[in-house]
Amino acid sequence: MIKDFILPDIGEGVVECELVEWLVTEGDSVAEDQPVCDVMTDKALVQIPAPFPGVISKLYYAKGEIAKVHEPLYAVEVDAVDSEAPAANVAGADTAASPSTNAAASVGSQVEDFMLPDIGEGIVECELVEWLVAEGDTVVEDQPICDVMTDKALVQIPAMKAGKIVKLHYRKGQLAQVHQPLFAIEVAAESGSAPVAQTAAASASSGSTSAASQDQTQAQSGSQTAGCSMVPQGKALASPAVRRMARSLDVDIAKVPGSGKNGRVYKEDIERFLKGATPQAQAQPQTLPQGQVQTGTAATANDRVEPIKGVRAVMARMMTESVSSIPHFTYCEELDLTELIALREAMKAKYSNDELKLTMMPFFMKAMSLALTEFPVINSRVNADCTELTYLGRHNIGMAVDSKVGLLVPNVKDVQDKSILDVAAEVTRLTQAARSGRVAPADLKDGSISISNIGALGGTVATPIINKPEVAIVALGKVQTLPRFNAKGEVEARKLMQVSWSGDHRVIDGGTIARFCNLWKQYLEQPQEMLLAMR
Repeated sequence: MIKDFILPDIGEGVVECELVEWLVTEGDSVAEDQPVCDVMTDKALVQIPAPFPGVISKLYYAKGEIAKVHEPLYAVEVDAVDSEAPAANVAGADTAASPSTNAAASVGSQVEDFMLPDIGEGIVECELVEWLVAEGDTVVEDQPICDVMTDKALVQIPAMKAGKIVKLHYRKGQLAQVHQPLFAIEVAAESGSAPVAQTAAASASSGSTSAASQDQTQAQSGSQTAGCSMVPQGKALASPAVRRMARSLDVDIAKVPGSGKNGRVYKEDIERFLKGATPQAQAQPQTLPQGQVQTGTAATANDRVEPIKGVRAVMARMMTESVSSIPHFTYCEELDLTELIALREAMKAKYSNDELKLTMMPFFMKAMSLALTEFPVINSRVNADCTELTYLGRHNIGMAVDSKVGLLVPNVKDVQDKSILDVAAEVTRLTQAARSGRVAPADLKDGSISISNIGALGGTVATPIINKPEVAIVALGKVQTLPRFNAKGEVEARKLMQVSWSGDHRVIDGGTIARFCNLWKQYLEQPQEMLLAMR
């Protein structure tokens, strides 16, 4: 049978990605978990594996095209026994637990498993709070089926198709696993098509499930344009990132006409809604050459227009949000690194290898961690309405890397518990991963403070933008050999660096960041002080 592989959720708020490279061609045989393609999201390069063996029958996208989450990525010919959701009884070994599952599907119908979809970044299980239906009940499309509790929120799971509930795979209070069958449903058979249990599972995004749990007001009325389905009354399909944007702009997302499939709301739809414009049809023919986007002014023959996407798009969004919501202030200082550079040069030959490059960054990070112990407010979080301050126990120090896909900020976890050599090994690993565009999502999460090394490109002073939700960031300038007076009044050459701090003025004042920077400076200018402060 021919089965479509549906591109699953590959990150919170990610609704599309760029097809970077196919690792197979049509007609190739693939094994389970064999890499099929590389896709680029706005966060990282992700490799998509095959969930089951088979023969690739069709690739739906060309290299460089934008693939949509919850849409078919490729088609694969599989044996019925290898399929995750065969058209017959999909309850498997669980059929003995419930007589209702043993009943054969009616003529012209088939039984499918609904797979619990991704309902939040990093969530792998959730508690079944309440079933809203019983076995044998007939349900309609988008009818709420159950309430589940994640570690973040109560989420309502809707039915993706109309049919009759055959089996509920969990009892109230049990933990349901993401990407595992949640319930089985008997639906009308689709002639000429493969079973769609996987399709139904992947199509239930975190945005649609969370939307079903909200009592929204009536969707904006009006006629539907060709190829554009308006948002159904009482709910809206949207990703968590789009919902956050709507909340921050005080927009009722249920009133926003969505331009995506089934009325899915994108950020552009919210922007058009605020301007009073109507969405464009998703199926509208493209009249522009590939790589160009529609703009408000006509392009001349010498102009080149390209869309902002991937890492650059998320950087633009995050930096705009940071500047608009955080009151920044900047503090600059000069560091004399003469002794530290000499120490590093003496140690580099002995300790540097392919897995460990002893750069200056590990020393900056370790000295910063020691200073954070004395000034924990620099390593804190403030909530959205600035009523609570959380002091973080982990020193996860990020470093901005100018990678081939854009600016990435991976972070070294738990610097407070690592030696300088341990930190150096992590810095080497993360730098190599970032420059290849293959940073793991875990390496980009949970940062507590960031370092931007503008000096690597020749800059001296900057005004860095805080990596929200952190409260401070420092930019390192280039090292310069400049004349300075010593204690005897003699002029001598010293290795100097300008550093520029940006702080969140809601929780950090100038005096605090100055004292913190002075302690950090002391550890860097006098490495023996850093040694004595280590535990």
